[in-house]
This record gives sequence, structure tokens and C-alpha cells, in this order.
Amino acid sequence: QELPPICSDVRQKQRLSIDTLPPEVKAPFPSDPIIPLRTKTTKEFQEDTERAVQSGDWREVREFYLTTFDSFIEINAAFKVGHVNKHNRQSPQDIQKSVLKGIINSLLREWKGTSTYVIYAHLLRQIAVLSEADHHFLVHWLKKLSARRFRQLVERLLQFISTRLFPAEPDELPPLTKCSWWIPSATKVLSLFNAANSVSSPPIMPFTDFYNITLEHIDFMEEYRTWQNYGNSNRFSFCQFPFILSTVVKKAIIQKDSEQQMISQARQSLVSKVSRRQRVDMNLLFLNIKVRRAQLLSDSLDELTRKRCDLKKKLRVTFVGEAGLDMGGLTKEWFLLLVRQIFHTDYGMFTYMKDSRCHWFSSWKCDNYSEFQLVGTLMGLAVYNSIALDIHFPLYCYRKLLTPPTVPCDQNALVGMAAATLDDLQQIMPELAHGLGELLSYEGNVEEDFYLTFQVVQEEMGAIKSYNLKPGGDKIPVTKQNRKEYVQLYIDFLLNKSIYKQFAAFYHGFHSVCASDALMLLRPEEVEMLVCGSPELDMSALQKAAQYEGYGKTDSTVRCFWDVVLAFPLELQKKLLHFATGSDRVPVGGMADLNFKISKIDVPIDWLPISHTCFNQICLPPYRTRKELKQKLTIAISNAEGFGLE
Repeated sequence: QELPPICSDVRQKQRLSIDTLPPEVKAPFPSDPIIPLRTKTTKEFQEDTERAVQSGDWREVREFYLTTFDSFIEINAAFKVGHVNKHNRQSPQDIQKSVLKGIINSLLREWKGTSTYVIYAHLLRQIAVLSEADHHFLVHWLKKLSARRFRQLVERLLQFISTRLFPAEPDELPPLTKCSWWIPSATKVLSLFNAANSVSSPPIMPFTDFYNITLEHIDFMEEYRTWQNYGNSNRFSFCQFPFILSTVVKKAIIQKDSEQQMISQARQSLVSKVSRRQRVDMNLLFLNIKVRRAQLLSDSLDELTRKRCDLKKKLRVTFVGEAGLDMGGLTKEWFLLLVRQIFHTDYGMFTYMKDSRCHWFSSWKCDNYSEFQLVGTLMGLAVYNSIALDIHFPLYCYRKLLTPPTVPCDQNALVGMAAATLDDLQQIMPELAHGLGELLSYEGNVEEDFYLTFQVVQEEMGAIKSYNLKPGGDKIPVTKQNRKEYVQLYIDFLLNKSIYKQFAAFYHGFHSVCASDALMLLRPEEVEMLVCGSPELDMSALQKAAQYEGYGKTDSTVRCFWDVVLAFPLELQKKLLHFATGSDRVPVGGMADLNFKISKIDVPIDWLPISHTCFNQICLPPYRTRKELKQKLTIAISNAEGFGLE
């Protein structure tokens, strides 16, 4: 019996199915499918297989499989009978691998209708349920793919997930109830690509390219609750695979989680008052911070220490002697001034590293590390209240902050002791890291030429102090044999042990506010983005997202405003952003998330522009010339501290 020929209506069916796909998943392919190249009958194929078994020469069978499994038309024709698949299972492993390779390549090259999605989904399920050892093998195989091919496969998987979540037509794919395993399988396979990317040095593609922005439109809080309740069990949640969730989604989860905690905290305070029949003061719903500008740091420390039970309430700041009401602007101002004072070199808590342009913890010893706890609390409050801070910590600091991501139950457990490498030291002390790198690669006599021991010296508050990296370290010379141990111990001393108490206080301060399971979803880079926002100012993006009240975007005053702002140097652009919003940082969602508004104010044109930082709004008098607007705007944004009411 001969294998059935391709029927005449196959091409028409394929055209109909491809037309139902959304534009983004339509891959280019020839308009007319190629007629099958295979002409063998089943009997001829069986004879070829029997000869191969006897002679050990599988070339003809291999050629048949390569031709057949290189396109769906060939596969469909061949698999209408089961002999090909049966004989494939009897063939040597390299023949079976050729078949699998052909199937994968044709699946990834051609997307032609519902049947293709179904086959692709089944393939993904088979990969997803492989053993851990096979997954390990696959990860190392994926590492060897070209960057272009690797990216193609990742994008195809992301596209498959998006199409399954939001098909272009309701009946384009099988009902979700019948194929609920599609998305979990695809996500698990995608996690193998993410693992391969993570263990590659440098990564094959940026980790942000694994984000699926489609997930910004699903009920991600339901995903989060499922993950909280079931963890990494068989109940699937995207939160089990946080690499696929964008920073926008993670920020939203943290904010919603924070809001729930804020509401819960406020409700408890309210119920407590009512149950004791006390008069309810609406202030109990807020974390009220009252400070004097002249004693900003000490007042803030006292307030946060006294009110540490209220840290999860909505923050509200009052500056003594000023009539400004805090609708968000005063809070931003408080953060800005406090951070500026804490990180000033004269204050001594942090050392500014000129070569790496970042701050690091001072190693001086003291009896009270409460001010480091204050900085951690500030950072936690900033994330909790969606305020971006102008803080310059190295990425390694955020890795320490996530070690572990939730506070251990055991109060004596070590925190912040993240494994440190020479690359981590390079982020903070590049010159020292370079010197240690030279020590590791030195070909000469290490002991005689370097004359080092397992003892290091540090300057603390003007005094030189020595520390042994291991017991009796001052008597142990560094040699070619033990230099790796010396370098590792030295790095660990600098980045962990010498600042342990400072960082532990900082860690507990941060987590006293941000005690959320959502932190387990974050990479260090994403924590940095949540704390600091983005330093990249794109004023053109701000212009596109701007809203207007009293003006139109084509009015001469508005056109002059943007001409001036786009021509400003970076420093003045930062001052403008600070003037209008209370912060010179861009939030996670970009300029569009600022809801920046330009309003018309009917006052004489000799007035300066006015801002409402609570609402990210700038009010412009109807200036007539570009020169006039530039002069008034520059004066306003350069003198923008302090709040008052008229």
C-alpha cells in the first residue's frame, strides 16, 4: 500500500489557518507549499530499513528522515500511517536525533495554523517533563547556540505564551480548559533558556529581553496569591518563574502588597481606638513625620525610632514652621534632603569611591549603628511609597540586600553575607581589584616579590588597623599555592566581614518596611531600579506624554517651553524635573508614568513659573518670548527648596 499523496485542498486549508493568526506571529513562508519530495512506498521503506539493520549502513534511511522531517507537508504525508514512526524507534540514536532535530527546526521555522501550535505545545511538554539531568544537558547545549538563534527561540516561546493568553480570534486555538498545560510547559522550557543565559559570561542577551509585557495585562495579583498559597508546587503561577515578569509588574505587585499592608495596619489602629471608645483622629491612619530643616537628620531618626510600629502606614511629612500640606511633594523633598545629608562625605557613614563613582559603607566601628538602620528604613519607605532616590550603591549592595530576600526567623542568623567575587570588588574598588587580578596571574615568585601575609590593614577614622584574614594570618605568607585563598578571603573581608554590623543594621532597616514575599521575585538590578528609578532623562519622551490645561500643545508658550527644555544641559533638565515632581529620578514605568502636566496661570508675565510637586504639575504664565521664558524658568528651577502657601 502506497503512502497517501497530498490532497489538493491542503494548501487552501493552510492559507485559511495562517490568516487567523495575529500579525506578530506570522512568519514569512512561500505562498505555495513545496510538493513532497518523498516518493517511496511503505514497502520500499521497510526494505530499506531491513537492509540497514543487516548491513549497518543507514545512509538511505537517514536521507529519507532528513527529507521527511524537514517540512510539515512531508511529516503529514508520512505520518498518516504509523510505519515511519515505528521504524524510527528501531533505528540508531543518531537517526532518532536527526528526526528530532528536523521536527524542532521545522516547528520553529514555520507557523502555519492551529495544528502547528498543537504540535509545538506537545513538543514543549516533552521537553518540560525531561529529567533534571537532561535539563542540565540542554542548558549547556543551549549555551552553544549563536546569539541570533538563541534570541529567535526565546522570542518564539514568548510569542507562543502571548498568543495562548490572548489569541487573535476566540476559536483560533483549542479551548483553554483542554490545553491548560500549554503555558506552564512553554514557561518551563523558557526557564532553560534563562538558565543558559544566566550561566553564560557575558550573558547571551539582556535579562530584560526575557520579560513578557503581555503579562502586564493579566491578573498578576491572582498569580501572586496563588504563588503565596502554593509556593513552587504543581499549581502553576508565573511568579514561580519571575524572570518572565517585567519590573513594571513586579513594582505593581509590591505596591499592591504594600497597600494591603498599609490598609491592614490602619484598620488595626482604627479598631483599637474604637474598641477603647477613644476619639478617632485621622492622623492615626498615617506615618506622620514632623521635622525641622535645621535638625533634619536627628529629628528624622527620632521620629522613625519612636514610630517604628507605624512604618507600614502611608507616609506624611511636615516641616516645622512651614505651611505646606503634604500631598506627596513634601515627602519627596524630605527624602531628597535627607539622602543628600546622609551621603555627604563629611558625615562619614559612607565613603565615596571616586574611581567607581559609588558609595560604600565606612568600616569604622561604633557602639550604635542606628543611623545605618535609618538609611535602610529610608530605602524601604521609598520603595513602599513609590519614591525614587538619588542613591549610588554598587549592584553588589542590592545582592546583599536580597541575602536572604526575607528576614530569617532566627535572630542570630547572618544576613547580607552574599558570595563575593573579584568582579564584585571591581564594581566598588577597581584599582584594588586590578592589583589582586595581577597577583593571581603573576608568573614569578609570589612569596618573595609581593611579600604579603594573610593580614590586611585598613584606615579607620584616621587610624591604621590590621586584621588577620584567618587565625595566625600575620605569620602565613602568601604563595603561588595559596594566593587564590588569600584573594577570596580579602574580598570577603572587604565586602562582608569588615562592614557586617553596619550592613546588618541597614538590612534590617530596609526589611522592617519591605517585609514582602514579593522581594523574592526580584533580581538585584530590579531592586536598584525600584529604589533609584532611572537616571536616564528622556525629555522628548516627557514631551510626548505631557498633558495640558489651559494651553494646547501648539500654543507659542508651550512650544517655547519645550524648545528651552530640550536645549537645557542635563543638570538643568534634572533641576526642572525636581522642580515639577520633587525628584530628579524617572520612575520604573518611564516618563509616561509621571503624568506630567503643563497648566496656564493667568498672572502678570513678570511672575516666575509655579509647581505643584504633589501632582507633577508646572504652571506657566503666558510668556511672550523664548528668551523671557528661559530666564524665568531657570531662576525658578534653580531656587526650588522649601514649601509655602500664599
